[in-house]
Amino acid sequence: MYRTQALAPSATPPVTDLPDLQTIEHAARVVYREFQATPQYRWGLSSQRLGTDCWIKHENHTPVGAFKIRGGLTYFDALKQLGTLPKEVISATRGNHGQSIGWAARAHGVACTIVVPQGNSLEKNAAMRALGVTLIEHGEDFQESREHAMALSAERGAHMVPSFHADLLSGVSTYWWEFMLAVPQLDVVYVPIGQGSGACSAIAAKLALGRHLRIVGVVSAHATTYADSLAAGRVVEAPVTTQLADGMACRIADQKALDIIAPHIDHIVKVTDDEVAQAMRDLYADTHNVAEGAGAASFAAAMQQRAQLKGQVVGTTLCGGNVDSATVAKVLSPHTSRFA
Repeated sequence: MYRTQALAPSATPPVTDLPDLQTIEHAARVVYREFQATPQYRWGLSSQRLGTDCWIKHENHTPVGAFKIRGGLTYFDALKQLGTLPKEVISATRGNHGQSIGWAARAHGVACTIVVPQGNSLEKNAAMRALGVTLIEHGEDFQESREHAMALSAERGAHMVPSFHADLLSGVSTYWWEFMLAVPQLDVVYVPIGQGSGACSAIAAKLALGRHLRIVGVVSAHATTYADSLAAGRVVEAPVTTQLADGMACRIADQKALDIIAPHIDHIVKVTDDEVAQAMRDLYADTHNVAEGAGAASFAAAMQQRAQLKGQVVGTTLCGGNVDSATVAKVLSPHTSRFA
């Protein structure tokens, strides 16, 4: 576990770098044109397992099975409002961001090409293609896919959609805003960190609503760039070896996300693939919801720290349920004691 220290004062962003309450409320109106607020429940078995009140926010119940769709909707709405909708967009993903961009691009009649790493989730790939996305498999990891997408966008004159941007953040913030409004008694929330939009949006919602809850970041123990970068006070590249938490498989942290996270995060928890697999099993047994690796990481981190959480109201997020059937079968198999 790493407890953060603020970066140098010059790196600490003003609150204006984050969406304020008015911006989040406007973003919610954009999001709700496509679907309504997702539910959050205090699951009895999960609370019993954790040893304290545990609320789970179900972003696996969006139309693409993950929270990312919110950001895609607000990103494209901002382009439309500015009169700058392009003919084609390109981006890179391990799956959920690509579905988000594909959904929003289709809604606005914009061609969409998404680059994914070789060996990416078959079912996430299929879901993107079903949204009309042209899919390109390139690179060994997300970073190589991202670099290829940037080169393609420059070559074609297409609009490159980043993985971290203020207009994505305003949409993603709506899910934490919903959660904090619905459960105002939350003492602490656990937030998985991939490229950082989830953690930054939780911070934005907390500040916009004036809440005093603690925000705990969660990274894969097999993809530690955000933990290492926060500890060092600068971007530190780290190898990615996770076999399960592909939504957290980031090799190079985003500096803008780090600048926001550093002053506001309480601490960072690293979860192993085995802990994530156990959390996937626990969530299935307790809620009968399927969680992808990153979608179970929040609960895995809370379980790792359960001895410290007695008497507190804990918020976790099932932020995505897009996991291949074969992986679910392997995780749930009684013969699988260790995932890796």
